[in-house]
Amino acid sequence: MSPELFKAWSTQVLTSVESALDNWVPESAPAGLGQAMRYASLDGGKRLRALLVQAAAEAADAGATPASQEAALRAACAVELIHAYSLVHDDLPCMDNDVLRRGKPTAHVQFGEAQAMLAGDAMQALAFEVLTPDVGEGAGVPPVLQARLCRLLARASGQAGMAGGQAIDLASVGAALAETSLRDMHHRKTGALLRASVQMGAACGGVPTDSIAWQALSDYGHAVGLAFQIVDDVLDATQASETLGKTAGKDADANKPTYVSLLGLEGARQEASDLLHQALSALQRSGLPSQATASLRALAERIVHRDH
Repeated sequence: MSPELFKAWSTQVLTSVESALDNWVPESAPAGLGQAMRYASLDGGKRLRALLVQAAAEAADAGATPASQEAALRAACAVELIHAYSLVHDDLPCMDNDVLRRGKPTAHVQFGEAQAMLAGDAMQALAFEVLTPDVGEGAGVPPVLQARLCRLLARASGQAGMAGGQAIDLASVGAALAETSLRDMHHRKTGALLRASVQMGAACGGVPTDSIAWQALSDYGHAVGLAFQIVDDVLDATQASETLGKTAGKDADANKPTYVSLLGLEGARQEASDLLHQALSALQRSGLPSQATASLRALAERIVHRDH
């Protein structure tokens, strides 16, 4: 996919997602809660997870029926809400204690610690509300698909995914983790939600869980999820806060294990490159047409070769 085609495609997806989030994240939530929720979830971030949902849905169902389109949009917004909630909670003083996110003060700096925690809680709940619309509101999404999407997102968010990874992260400060342990932590904390984004898109496109395509897309998601975190480690060690939009060098300052601390800069870059190859190989064996997977290939390339 050419850079021009990718930009046109991604702009269209991001415009739809931003508009839907603007509609679904309520400013009217009581006592300023809505303002905090919107601050944390709108107009910021790469929306990578939303792009992965849409790319996988299109790869699985190039015809894009109205039902699959609606399901993919809801899934894209739900995964972005979960991601936004996780960032708000991760930035809290009791967690990573960060003050900069997406180029602006973190939610607890802007609204106070208690309000930020409540905003995260509310966004987590809203994600599942978006996936399970009332009859008539989202009639195009069958209940069985709603349940499948909820399970995929819940598993990636809980002890098997983000929450478990954050627990390992907090317990590993100052520890010398082996690569297998570091890989497990990163797969849970960051990779699980990225992989779930791909799987949710595939589910919206009707891919059966016992198919070759499902396994291949899951393998793709696993590879790009880990690659994203490894590149994050590299950027954290090499880029300035102004470029990243968040505090640079914080992991090293906190004595946290990273792929850079374990493998060095070149070793970490090579690992990310190897994972890119694994991701592209997974798409080749998916059995899906190469034209249909063009957006997924382009996203994998951009994940590994990004500079912020």
